Amino acid sequence: MRRRRGTWGHGRRTWTRDRGRPAALVLALGLCGTGLLPAAAASAAVDPGAYAFAPGARTVGGAASPAAAPRLDPGRVYRDSLPAHGRLVYRLDLADDRATAYVPVTAVPPAHTDVTSTDGIRVTVRDPHGTACSFATARFGAGLSPRPVTALGKREAGRALCQGAGTYSVMVERLDTQDTSAPWDLELAPVTEPRLASPVPGEAPRSWDSASPEPITGAARERAGGAGFTAARGLGPGVWRTTLVPGRTLFYKVPLDWGRRLQASAELGGAAGHGYVGGALDLSLYDPVRGLADDVSLGYTGVRKSVALAPLPPVEYANRYAAPAAVGALRFAGDYYLVLHLSDQLTETFGQGPYEVTLRVRVDGRAHAGPGYDGRPEPEGVFTPTAQDEAAMPIGDAGGAGGTGEGGSAAMEVVAAGGIGLGTALLLVLGGWTLAARRAQTRVSAQKPTA
Repeated sequence: MRRRRGTWGHGRRTWTRDRGRPAALVLALGLCGTGLLPAAAASAAVDPGAYAFAPGARTVGGAASPAAAPRLDPGRVYRDSLPAHGRLVYRLDLADDRATAYVPVTAVPPAHTDVTSTDGIRVTVRDPHGTACSFATARFGAGLSPRPVTALGKREAGRALCQGAGTYSVMVERLDTQDTSAPWDLELAPVTEPRLASPVPGEAPRSWDSASPEPITGAARERAGGAGFTAARGLGPGVWRTTLVPGRTLFYKVPLDWGRRLQASAELGGAAGHGYVGGALDLSLYDPVRGLADDVSLGYTGVRKSVALAPLPPVEYANRYAAPAAVGALRFAGDYYLVLHLSDQLTETFGQGPYEVTLRVRVDGRAHAGPGYDGRPEPEGVFTPTAQDEAAMPIGDAGGAGGTGEGGSAAMEVVAAGGIGLGTALLLVLGGWTLAARRAQTRVSAQKPTA
């Protein structure tokens, strides 16, 4: 029987004014509930390895051949189930060669499933004539631990192959060497990117500052992660701390504008025990369409140890013309995802935990205007981080290490202004309530008969 998971969200609140609850207190409690005021971080109890699928995702049944394949509409999210040693086919109807289509597919195996390092999925996109436009694989890696893995298929506009209108096919194959019949759940989230309003030079950036930055220091703040891409928790520059149990995967997101650059590292705390676990902690970076930019992991002996993403260039449209996939993934502005996974192999050697993980995030570079699209992407806004996105990012203690870097002060100023505004609003409401109470008391006193 498939276990259904609930989703967390903010319910609708009705504000009431009564004698027993001051309006200022009601407002303060409401703001804490929405995360606009500081509150104690709390992690919901989630089964290890559980994945939070997009709320409202449509259930679809992939076919065995392109002729019977169901259609995927860009901007929507779909769910399916991939059988053992199986393959599923979907169709993508593209009106012309003006837009680039991306089809990220996330495979979620059941918790505690036996996997090898080469197990995973492959996603292939073909044009109406059967020509392969792209193929991508995602594997579980050295941690030998079942976890959500994502492979990105695409049809890129402006290339020599796979151009023109027509029905394209998307095939998802399971790379599974284990003798198991348990299906893997799938999440598919197709996206389209319109062409530019004005062409830009089709050359990759020749160089960037690839030196490893100074590590960010300072006190760590608690920040629990989400259990899926659509449930990812926002992060800003700074030092963050969370706890993980073996088999658990956490998702965070960092909005990046054009010209901005993200650097991150993860540190696994010490534990009692003796032995070695390869790929104990995995840190991955995905772009706004869930394309993998980098993936690193660390071997663990019970001693505190860290691992860092490779130095990457700032977000620029021209990055797509670079040969390295890590550079090509940094091709548009939007939410970038940091994903942490703790291998379930740790349980046997070092215990069930929980284990402390520290995430250090640096965002630098000068933001600038984008090249400008001729049309709207699907879903709308996927490539446009807004001031609200950046203002909503919690900022950690960067210890004076330049956590935001050049051009990063603007977001912090917005956050500071928002904090000051909230504080002022609370003081005004509290003052108004106090004044009203005093006036009411004065009126009552004036109405009392004198002796």
